[in-house]
Amino acid sequence: MDPKKSKNSSPRIKVIQKLYNSLMNPGGEIVYPKSQFKKYIKDVVTGTLERSELIEEKIKLYLSEDIDLTKTDKLLKIILFAAIFELMYKQGSPKKVIINEYVSASEHFLEKIQIGYLNAILDKIAKEIRKDE
Repeated sequence: MDPKKSKNSSPRIKVIQKLYNSLMNPGGEIVYPKSQFKKYIKDVVTGTLERSELIEEKIKLYLSEDIDLTKTDKLLKIILFAAIFELMYKQGSPKKVIINEYVSASEHFLEKIQIGYLNAILDKIAKEIRKDE
């Protein structure tokens, strides 16, 4: 990574911000400024929102012992949903890259204990969703 580039420029940070904004302002328009990652960010945000019920089913199927979505912090839930969307639908990205990128991006939003938890549950669900890797 280019040291001159801000850590804040991660496309996954933008994904989390857009999803959070969408959750806080339902029905509001999501604006995607020009960026080399615009298509990717838009794909992940739109896909996560459109497939949130399917993602929730996967969470209930594989993580019912580990997480209660009704009691989960909104930001943690957003990060979890976006990461699971990528694990399910972005087959071109290796699962380790997806998990590492979201764990890294979550450092901007979550407490240390939540980051460890996120890492553990993403690791667990990735093994189910991406058995081939």
